[in-house]
Amino acid sequence: MKVIVSGYGKMGHMVENILRLRNIECVATSEDIRSTDKALAKECVCIDFTTPDAFRANYRFLAENFKAVVVGTTGWNDIKDEVIECFKSSGTTMIYASNFSIGVNIFFAAADYLSGLLADAGGYSAYVEEKHHCHKLDRPSGTAKTIAQIVEAHGGKVPDIAAVRCGEIAGIHTLGFEGSHDRITFTHEAFSREGFAAGAVEAAIRTESLEGVHEFKDIIFLK
Repeated sequence: MKVIVSGYGKMGHMVENILRLRNIECVATSEDIRSTDKALAKECVCIDFTTPDAFRANYRFLAENFKAVVVGTTGWNDIKDEVIECFKSSGTTMIYASNFSIGVNIFFAAADYLSGLLADAGGYSAYVEEKHHCHKLDRPSGTAKTIAQIVEAHGGKVPDIAAVRCGEIAGIHTLGFEGSHDRITFTHEAFSREGFAAGAVEAAIRTESLEGVHEFKDIIFLK
């Protein structure tokens, strides 16, 4: 498998390191993915960790030219339907996630289970808190939105999301349920961004045996 990394900030560097550790060829890193030779792109999986604006400008090129694409960039949910349709019509495999951390995807599964139990029990109101480094552009985080969607699917109501941007926090997400007599909280804290990079590389490997468009949380635990 050959990989090109789109976006060469902190996440791009970490993805490159993980690829090296797993003996996967990183053909190139790019700040301008649309300058990639199209013949080369057809042989490669692109792992995208750019910015919301960059992804909006690049997704058609990615869909039309790469063998497969892994999207770790968030902040484009408002155009999600057209992005997915573009990849489907191009016949290009895409795996996307609001968060590629394996631990966070376990958190999603647990949140789904817990939300179902509490919706059946009744009497609990949910909320989501997220904290990230001051450089993060989207607010609230895509991960927080995913958690809120999971809760909404069971309870029919979108929970409030509180967002904090401070220092160099890698990512802390808390799902809380407030009842008349008690409170239940569930938290995931990332110690670094390395877990996101490792998950994205795992997703790139999964593209070798998948077709179509998939959210990482729906395929990561498939054997």
